[in-house]
Amino acid sequence: MEIGQKVKVFRLRDRVPASIVKRLGQIGLIEGYKITDGSGVGIVVKFDDNFATWFFEDELKIVQ
Repeated sequence: MEIGQKVKVFRLRDRVPASIVKRLGQIGLIEGYKITDGSGVGIVVKFDDNFATWFFEDELKIVQ
């Protein structure tokens, strides 16, 4: 996954706040990366309403 690609949130691994749950099924742009748990990499996604948060790579699918 690369910065600038469109992705769709298709699942959530963990319990998260409602503000993130409502992003299920939404499409956003990859804005960057985030180191998680010391060794993992999260993907920072920004949505049309300028809300941005990170997801694990297996929670996202690339949209063509």
